[in-house]
Amino acid sequence: MHQEFLSYIFPLSIHNRQTFLQVIFLFFTLCGSYDLIAQEKTFVVVLDAGHGGHDSGNRGNGYYEKKIALNIALKTGKKLEKIKGIKVIYTRKTDVFIELIERAKIANKSDADLFVSIHCDAFSSPKAYGAGTFVLGLHENERNFKVAQKENSVIFLEKDYEKNYDGFDPNDPESVISLLLMQETYLDQSIIAASTFQKSFVNNLKRKDRNVKQAGFVVLKYTYMPSVLVETGFLTNVSEGAYLNSSKGQDNMADALSRAIVNYRNNRNANFKSERIVINKNEINTDQKLNLKFKIQIAA
Repeated sequence: MHQEFLSYIFPLSIHNRQTFLQVIFLFFTLCGSYDLIAQEKTFVVVLDAGHGGHDSGNRGNGYYEKKIALNIALKTGKKLEKIKGIKVIYTRKTDVFIELIERAKIANKSDADLFVSIHCDAFSSPKAYGAGTFVLGLHENERNFKVAQKENSVIFLEKDYEKNYDGFDPNDPESVISLLLMQETYLDQSIIAASTFQKSFVNNLKRKDRNVKQAGFVVLKYTYMPSVLVETGFLTNVSEGAYLNSSKGQDNMADALSRAIVNYRNNRNANFKSERIVINKNEINTDQKLNLKFKIQIAA
């Protein structure tokens, strides 16, 4: 292996050699550690199959949202588990009811890098179709509110829901404002992840693009990481419902989801590596009269 060693430029004098060596040591320690974290840290994704147990989800055209969401989640996880550096955690792997707040606790406990909640949509008109992705936010229109209202109504099936969710009312649009604060920190990354999912649906499966939207989903509120809710399609649409209920359709959706998750992971890691570590000049003791400029170049 050929290696080019460091080249330095010292236009000014060094009054304190010890301080200079400390700066050099700190530079390599930070850079080395940062790059190591980016390369070696396992990417943890939590796959959340919506509904379950006595909560069937929507029953468009007689299908069970809970079953379709679970099948897609398991198939997605199976694909991801074959990829080095990715760890998959499921909020449920069987037909059981899991409270929304418990799903978030599972993700937080695992220190996940991404939370993906998988669902199927429904609408009063059977003509509606296409896949959409949501992040937590204010409803831009009545339709987005209705989607969130449908998913949030699950809390009425839980014990002590008023206590668990601080009096949140899925039927009150103003209650949504209280949901936003906790996820605000992760909103930018959530939007990036959601956009990656949406592109995968459109480019890989040629699904109708229903875009990335914001709405007040309770399941996204309590997670401490980038979080996305995916509506894989409309069970109320005859052809799309049949597609999502089929093994082929579920395989296709799992393939698109797994590709999107890998792409998001790869892009995130690439961004980590491209960031530059800057040492604040104020952290250097000016009393030591260190007046130094240097350039470092490393090649392997």
